[in-house]
Amino acid sequence: MSWALLIAAGLVEVAWSQSIKPTVGFTRPLPTLVCFALAATAVYLLSLAMQGIPVGTAYAVFTGIGAIGAITLGIVVHQDPVTPGRVAALTLIIAGVALSHATTPES
Repeated sequence: MSWALLIAAGLVEVAWSQSIKPTVGFTRPLPTLVCFALAATAVYLLSLAMQGIPVGTAYAVFTGIGAIGAITLGIVVHQDPVTPGRVAALTLIIAGVALSHATTPES
């Protein structure tokens, strides 16, 4: 269950990362509210996941999922450039998240 919560937290973090730009420097009330709500939800889910996963592992996986999602959405939605370095970074992040999952016993 802890890993499911951690994955959910990471996915909410991806949504949160995409919700920052529409706030236009936190000058637009509704997008700002959505941004803050997503951030709070992501951290709440992360805190629940940390009850069964070590803090370091949970946070590394959480930020890894967020980075993977943000980079991927940047490429797919915002036409960010695809470079060998970005592909290598994504590959390493994915490998790190998978290795963390595979080597962390659930408490």
